Amino acid sequence: MTTTQQTPPAEDERDEEKNPEQSWRGVFEDEGDRELSRATTIRLKEDSRKLLGELLRPYHKMIWLLVVIVVVENAARLAVPYLVHLGIDNGIPPILAGEGATTLITVVIGVFAMALLQAFARQVFLMRSGRLGQTILLGLRRRVFDHFQRLSPSFHDKYTSGRVISRMTSDVGVIDEMLANGFDGLVTALLTLIGTSILLLTLDLKLGLLALLSFPVLLLITAWFRRRSAVVYRRTRETVVLVIVHFVESMTGIRAVQAFRREPRNEEIFHGVNDKYREANLESFRLNAIFMPSIKGVGNITIVAILFYGGYQAYHGHVTVGVLTAFLLYLRQFFEPLQDISQFYNTFLSASAALEKLSGVLNEKPDVAEPEEPAEPAKKARGHLELRNVQFRYVDGVPVLPGLDLDVPAGQTLALVGTTGAGKTTIAKLVARFYDPTGGQLLLDGIDLRQLTEDDLRERVVMVTQENFLFTGTVADNIRFGKPDATLEEVVEAAKVIGAHDFITRLPEGYETQVEKRGSRLSAGQRQLVAFARAFLADPAVLILDEATSSLDIPSERLIQRALRTILADRTAIVIAHRLSTVETADRVIVLEHGRIIEDGAPQTLVTTGGNYADLHQAWEDSLA
Repeated sequence: MTTTQQTPPAEDERDEEKNPEQSWRGVFEDEGDRELSRATTIRLKEDSRKLLGELLRPYHKMIWLLVVIVVVENAARLAVPYLVHLGIDNGIPPILAGEGATTLITVVIGVFAMALLQAFARQVFLMRSGRLGQTILLGLRRRVFDHFQRLSPSFHDKYTSGRVISRMTSDVGVIDEMLANGFDGLVTALLTLIGTSILLLTLDLKLGLLALLSFPVLLLITAWFRRRSAVVYRRTRETVVLVIVHFVESMTGIRAVQAFRREPRNEEIFHGVNDKYREANLESFRLNAIFMPSIKGVGNITIVAILFYGGYQAYHGHVTVGVLTAFLLYLRQFFEPLQDISQFYNTFLSASAALEKLSGVLNEKPDVAEPEEPAEPAKKARGHLELRNVQFRYVDGVPVLPGLDLDVPAGQTLALVGTTGAGKTTIAKLVARFYDPTGGQLLLDGIDLRQLTEDDLRERVVMVTQENFLFTGTVADNIRFGKPDATLEEVVEAAKVIGAHDFITRLPEGYETQVEKRGSRLSAGQRQLVAFARAFLADPAVLILDEATSSLDIPSERLIQRALRTILADRTAIVIAHRLSTVETADRVIVLEHGRIIEDGAPQTLVTTGGNYADLHQAWEDSLA
C-alpha cells in the first residue's frame, strides 16, 4: 500500500487557521501581534524607555518642580494625623484641667493651614502638570505624524491605515492617561508609603513593627498581580488595535463590501475581534477583582490586629489614645498607596505597550534617505533623464529590472508599454524616487537622484496616478496642492489652460465648492482634470502619468486628451497607459518585457515595422470598431 505524504501547510495558511479574521485582508503584523522572543521583548522595552526619556528630557526642570509640589502636598497631608495626635494628647488634657484651650486652638489652626496648603499645592500641580502633559503629547503627535509622512511607500504598502490611526489615537491616548494621572499617583504613593512607615515606627516601635508585618504579604500579592497583568494588558492593546483596523478598513472599502455582499462576513469578523477585546478586558477586570479586595483584606486584618493590640496597650497605659488614633489614621493612608501603585502599574503597562508600538514606528527608517551632502542643481531644471544599468528588486523578490539603460532627452514624451509586471510602474516610481535602485544610477540633468534633496526633487518631478486623490477642502485648495502659495488668479489660469475652468464655474460655489470626502462631488473625469490642473500649476520639469486615464469612460477620456496635450508640452514626460489613445500623444514608445526594452521608437514607426506594439495597436483599433 502506498502512502501519500501530505505537504505541510504554508506558513501563511497556518496563520489563517490561527487568525481567520485576518485571512482575507492585508493586515500587517507588527511585533505586538505575535508571541515575542525574550530578546525582542527586551529590545522593545528598551526602545519604549528610550522614547519615554526623549519625551520627558526637555522638560526635566518642570518635572522636578512638580515633584517638589507633590512632596509639599504629601507632607501637608501626612502632618494632619500627627497634629490630631497632638490635639488629643496635648490639647484636650489642659482643657479638662481648666488650663485653657491654647494648645488645642493652635493644633486646629495647624490642621486648617495644612488643609489649605494641600489644596493650594494640588491646584498648582494640576494646572502645571496638565499643561506639561498636553505639551508633551502635542510634540509626540507632531513627531509621529511627520515621521509617517516621510516613511517610504514600501512601509505604507504593508502598514494598514487602521494601524496608523491606532498609533495616532489609541496609543497616544493611553500615554495621555499615564501623563495625566500616572506619575502623580506613583510619586504620591511612594512618598506616602515611605512617610507613613517612618511615622508609624516613630509613634510606637512595637505597633509599627506589627503593622509592617503585613508588608511581605502585600509584596507577594503585588508581584503576582504584576506577572499576570503584564500579559493581560499587552493582549488588551493588541486586540483594541484589531478592532480599529477592521473597522477602518471595512468603512474605507464600504463600496466593495456592499458590492460583493460582504456585510455578513465582515460582521462575523468584527464580532470575533470585538469578542477578543471584551475577553481581554474581562480578564483584566478579574485580576483587579482579586487584587484590590486582597489588598483591602490584608489592610483590614492589620487594622483589627492594631486595634486589638493597641487597645490592650492603651488600657495598660503604654500607649496614649492620641498615638493610637494617629496610628489608625496613618494605617488607612498606608494601604491606599498600594492600590494606587497597582493602578499606576496597570496604566504603565498599557502605556509601555503603546510606547513599544510608537517607538517601533519611529525607529523605521525611510528607504529613501536624504543625502548627507546634497548636490546643488540648476535653478531651472531641463528634465534630461538617464537610467544607467538600473537594477531593482522589491524586498525578497525576483529582479524587476535586471539592468536597464535608457536616455530620455529633455522635453520628450516617453510612453512605457508592456504587460502587467513588465516594470513600467517600477520605472515610474524610481524616477519619482519612491524607491532607490538596488544597482546602477538614475540621473536628472546629470545629477544622481540620490544626491537631490526631497524638496529639490519634488519641485522637479511630479507624478499623477489613476487614483486622483482629492483632499477634503475646496476645488481651489486641491489645485493649489502642488503650489500652496499660489494665488487664486494662478489657480484659475491653470484650470483654464487644462480645460477645467468651465465645469468648475458651473459648480454651486465655483472654485470655493467643497469637494467632500475623496472628491465625491466630482465625476471621475472632473477629478482627473483637477489633478492635471494641480500638476500644471506645480510646473515640474518631469511629469509622470501612471495609468492616469485608465478609469475614465470614452467621453471623459476625450476631454482629458485635450488637457494632456497642454500639460505635456515643453516638459519631459513618462506616460504609462494601457489605452493606446494616450500613448499616441507620445514622441517615443518603449515596449518592456521582464524589465528589458524589446522595442523602442516613435509610435507610428513601431506600428509600421510590426512587433508587439503593432499587435497591441491593431487590437486597440479593432476594439474601437
